[in-house]
Amino acid sequence: ECPLCLLPQPPEAFPTLACCAHRSCRACLEQYVRLAVSESRVLVSCPHCPAALPPTDVRRLLPEPALRDKYEEFLRRRLLVAAPGPRWCPAPDCSYAVLAHGCAECPRLTCGREGCGTEFCYHCRQPWHPDGPCVPAPPAPGLATPTAQPAQPEDSAHGEALAQDGSSRARMCHTEAEDIKVCPRCTAFIMKINDGSCNRMNCTVCGCLFCWLCLREISDVHFLSPSGCTFWGKRPWSRTRRILWQLGMVLAAPMLISLVAGVAVPVITIGIPIYMGRKVLGQSQWSSLSGCQQCLSVTSSVLLSLFVSPIITAITVGVGVPLMLTYVYGTVLLSLCR
Repeated sequence: ECPLCLLPQPPEAFPTLACCAHRSCRACLEQYVRLAVSESRVLVSCPHCPAALPPTDVRRLLPEPALRDKYEEFLRRRLLVAAPGPRWCPAPDCSYAVLAHGCAECPRLTCGREGCGTEFCYHCRQPWHPDGPCVPAPPAPGLATPTAQPAQPEDSAHGEALAQDGSSRARMCHTEAEDIKVCPRCTAFIMKINDGSCNRMNCTVCGCLFCWLCLREISDVHFLSPSGCTFWGKRPWSRTRRILWQLGMVLAAPMLISLVAGVAVPVITIGIPIYMGRKVLGQSQWSSLSGCQQCLSVTSSVLLSLFVSPIITAITVGVGVPLMLTYVYGTVLLSLCR
């Protein structure tokens, strides 16, 4: 039986996958991969686990040649976007990439696609500008900040309506600008509802992991650093709040770490024997052991836990306290001094 469609299938209808041992019928897998590629998802995972399907399996499960070509194009674009050298032609409807390396002194590039020949800049990736410095790319129409239209003085009512309509459009466009940002690596547009949800973003085009608040490529410890960016929230902390938080952490760190260590030592030392005793007692009640055997097993587990728990406590405190001190008086203090 296929775990996706719940229909009985013959054994030959379940293709093997190179990434994992999960099995689903070919029809369900083809439909799943077809939807993933249609949604521009290059990294297609197994429908049952996070394991990524290799490109050979994806090509084998794509029956339409057009989808296979689309998938190949996505793979090629992902590879080129992740590399630092390639530059995409800025001409409309041109998906040609120029492999450019060491062009800092001679930044003039020419698109090599037949019939295009667009000249553009290596640095700003915009059309070639021989007489001026690099300028940032113009914002997209949906991201442009609207300007308020002045009301006509001879018609105050009509002027108020225009002003109200203009302010509502400004608020709507401002909301759209907050919900749409660009990837810091490949400049692909990313849409996210700015409702304070998770700010850890992963670009589906180039695989870049970045922060939604500061739009910088990050690691998994970015939200633990004193950068002001929070894992949840609509905007980063202000400079005053960030400095006060860092200063309070530096001053209160010895007392807080001592308090945490003082609570953790008795909790771990006493809690592990109690937990093991309750767990062994619950398992022995469902077994066929006699009362004496149950008492002996519970007693032995508690005595063994009493011997092991101080070792676990010493390792936890001996490793955790230096790590917390290093973080506070290393990372936080250096950030505060800046």
